[in-house]
Amino acid sequence: MANSEQAIVAGGCFWCTEAVFRDVIGVSEVESGYIGGTAANPTYKQVCSGDTGHAEAIRVTYDPDVITLPEIYDVFLGTHDPTQLNRQGNDVGTQYRSAIFPLDDTQRAEAEAAIARWNAEHDGEAVTTIEGPSEWYPAEDYHQEYWEGEGQRNPYCLATIPPKLMKLRKSFQDKVKA
Repeated sequence: MANSEQAIVAGGCFWCTEAVFRDVIGVSEVESGYIGGTAANPTYKQVCSGDTGHAEAIRVTYDPDVITLPEIYDVFLGTHDPTQLNRQGNDVGTQYRSAIFPLDDTQRAEAEAAIARWNAEHDGEAVTTIEGPSEWYPAEDYHQEYWEGEGQRNPYCLATIPPKLMKLRKSFQDKVKA
């Protein structure tokens, strides 16, 4: 990939958002991790307790000549429910909040525009927050590429991820890898 940029988003369980973005054109890497909290180097167990303030998030590395940042944000908002405060389905807590973590002022402006676009095109109001700057902490190795491995045997993932992938394929057909 000649050109690459990064974006950080949180939309519930990072296994789910990672699985979605691994299928998006122009995306070369998706890393699950933690952001937006107070503890340094948090563990999965600490983040799941809800006490650290971190969100389960993904850091997406993409080629802006193939997919733009506004398109990344549109796919993000369109493949989870941005109207649910501090939850996605049965996952409840601030660690599952819908949030965008811009890396600079340009990304912040694009995040604001994406949320406004989503609100104009849908019933309901997105509660997606724009947060940061904040330090990124990669999740433990066993969380990376989870859907491709352990997730295929995990009942939670089998119930949650395929509907999100279907939503991606239905709503963003031109953004799905062949």
